[in-house]
Amino acid sequence: MARSDPYLRASFSLQNRGLRAVWGLTYLLLFFPSPRPFHTWRAFLLRLFGARLGPKCRIYPRATIWAPWNLVCADAVVVANGAIIYNPAIVEIGSHAVISQQAYVCGATHDLDTPGFRLISDRIKIGRYAWLCARSTLQMGIIVGDGAVLGLGAVATRNLDPWTIYAGIPAKAIRSRKQFDAQA
Repeated sequence: MARSDPYLRASFSLQNRGLRAVWGLTYLLLFFPSPRPFHTWRAFLLRLFGARLGPKCRIYPRATIWAPWNLVCADAVVVANGAIIYNPAIVEIGSHAVISQQAYVCGATHDLDTPGFRLISDRIKIGRYAWLCARSTLQMGIIVGDGAVLGLGAVATRNLDPWTIYAGIPAKAIRSRKQFDAQA
């Protein structure tokens, strides 16, 4: 019956669901309760599940990473408490990028024109020195240019140009940002 009814079909393979269950248990028992300064410990756990993290990444204990194996971070990336990275597809975060509290990086949606609303996902790329401010939302398939800022509570439905500040729903460019490249 489940195979013939599109509303009852699983969106992910049994292997994927099993791996997420093991990750969920690891998150609950080892990641979430870890003290705030234990960034190296949390990076170790994420890498154990396939995340590719550069040096000095700071992933805070209350950040939610849906699929570590689909997370790629360059060096010095910050993912704050309460940030959610829902990544059925690859999410790539450039060096020195910041994902603030309660920001939502959403890598999937549902195809409204198919029976059972088939899940569709697409990769997201966040450039170097970009900042997703608190409670901002980034839709699947978006490219955030280097140095772009998505303001408080803004929703990005299109690519964000480099070194530009965006605000609103949907996000609109409000001004440019001074370019820099701190190679120290």
